Amino acid sequence: MTDELADENVIYVGNKPPMSYVLAVVTEFKKDDAKDVVIKARGRAISRAVDTAEIVRNRFVTEAKVDKIEIGTESVTNDEGRTHNVSSIEIHLVIE
Repeated sequence: MTDELADENVIYVGNKPPMSYVLAVVTEFKKDDAKDVVIKARGRAISRAVDTAEIVRNRFVTEAKVDKIEIGTESVTNDEGRTHNVSSIEIHLVIE
């Protein structure tokens, strides 16, 4: 898989309800018959990303499987110049 392909099939989860992101993931799978979609989130949005992946797998794209899950920590600098560590997650969904 190339980096360009990975960037196209990435859904960034934020503060919207999970169903908004579920629609985006399902749309990515249907568009150009994509075989993989990556769901990314940081901080408090991590639980929404997990909810999104589970709703997609159990209700909408039942043939989708979790390929891998990557967790990590990112350093974020705020306006005052302070550095904070923020947890991050990437959930890779694939259709086999």
